[in-house]
Amino acid sequence: MPRKQRRARRLVVGAHTYLWTLRHSHTVVGGSRTCRETLTLYPRSAAPGGALRIVFTKGPGRFVPGGAPLGSGDVGHVRGASLNLHEPGAVRALLDAASARGWRPRARLTEEIDGWSLLEAAAAARAGTGVVAAPSAVPVARTTPRAVAGRHR
Repeated sequence: MPRKQRRARRLVVGAHTYLWTLRHSHTVVGGSRTCRETLTLYPRSAAPGGALRIVFTKGPGRFVPGGAPLGSGDVGHVRGASLNLHEPGAVRALLDAASARGWRPRARLTEEIDGWSLLEAAAAARAGTGVVAAPSAVPVARTTPRAVAGRHR
């Protein structure tokens, strides 16, 4: 059964639960239209904090989906690492990489991170060639569809 495109998915990491969404958008930079993928994780634990927004903007040597031949959710370097942002394991690897670099949910504050700064570490973790998880992190990622009620923006 196909999942609904606009529904948030649930990611459980140890005692922490996150809802996550992936959105494609366009911005105009220097007079030309640029594609970007935005992965947003919303903490849903006992004391929820602000969201984490990981943004991948198309640029030289980098790709984000903008139609054929790229698949939805694919981001990466033209000659290097890539991830599919629809895969729960890729989302978990990006969350682990952001956490390893100091991201923590803050009270009601949404934090935006350039996804390209996390891509290499996350792709290495997905491939099994690198470790980015915090020592207390549980290596199992589970997701289930769930509606987002009262999202932080």
